[in-house]
Amino acid sequence: MKERRVSRAIRAGDVPIGGGAPIPVQSMLNTPAHDFPAAYALTERLVQAGCDIVRLAVPDTESADAFRYLRERGITIPLVADIHFDYTLALASVKAGASKIRINPGNIGVEWKVREVAEACRAAGIPIRIGVNGGSLAADLRKAYGRPTPQALVESAFSQAEMLEKFGFSDIVLSLKTSSVQDSVEVYRLAAQGCSYPLHLGVTEAGDSYTGLIKNAAGIGALLADGIGDTLRVSLTADVVEEVRAGRELLRIFGLDTRGGVEVISCPTCGRTKIDLIGLAARFKEAAQTIDTKGKTVKVAVMGCVVNGPGEARDADFGIAGGDGFAVLFRRGETVCRVEEDQIVERLLQETHQFLAAASENT
Repeated sequence: MKERRVSRAIRAGDVPIGGGAPIPVQSMLNTPAHDFPAAYALTERLVQAGCDIVRLAVPDTESADAFRYLRERGITIPLVADIHFDYTLALASVKAGASKIRINPGNIGVEWKVREVAEACRAAGIPIRIGVNGGSLAADLRKAYGRPTPQALVESAFSQAEMLEKFGFSDIVLSLKTSSVQDSVEVYRLAAQGCSYPLHLGVTEAGDSYTGLIKNAAGIGALLADGIGDTLRVSLTADVVEEVRAGRELLRIFGLDTRGGVEVISCPTCGRTKIDLIGLAARFKEAAQTIDTKGKTVKVAVMGCVVNGPGEARDADFGIAGGDGFAVLFRRGETVCRVEEDQIVERLLQETHQFLAAASENT
């Protein structure tokens, strides 16, 4: 993996973005804009899943009060106002306690409106994310390029950033999203070469929890491997909590998740497997998501048989390899004991807690 691109450092609330800071995982509420209790409940679920920044759609002035409502109930996570067309909604969101404003200056209108947003954000000390995508590309750029090409999207984003810079505002994050994985990778590579702004990664309109997850993993993963990316959202037509879990898993795979967690490695099974490996792996992973690892990463192997299990998973902290109705427990590839099939999940959870306790004592 390449060294991470150096970008400007900004902050959304207490969360740093860019400048080499850990990569925050974002998601967006999909509750009705005026249903503040539902917004609170979903924000709590997102926080528990490991979300770092939450975005809210603000379609009217009344919905901007959601920021005040959530703050009064103890939500401290940075909250982003998603603004389209009406600049007054950005101003209302700033007053209500938003930590960041997401706008597409191209649909805000005349420059003085963008200037007012920039001045309000500067006074409040909050950043602006310029969100550019194929569906909102300006008519002149669409005509010049024929379609929302990566080059057109970069030109659009840079021109909007120049407008904010002209007004003396530089706490800027760029997102340049398309539904094409290839275009998404190219547009962020171009942007990374041409500016020092932090980049918000994602593949938009990616689809459901199957296709969408694959598209995001391919696009975001390619960019992370290039050292590109300062924050990300895995956009899915699914429960938004799944977006957060996927984002954290992506960062963990690339060694970029400073929150730690339980990493489960498991084999694809074969004819030698004589335990319910698929079910066991799923149950353990679900149960392990609730464990607070306090920033540590625990690698647990769930393998189907003893032929290759301990050897292939030797770099795991511990794990099991299946037998006929039982499994052998191993630590760092060394066999420890036999565990009956109906006790495997419980024993793995026990081993996880013991590993974390020992790790805490040694730090």
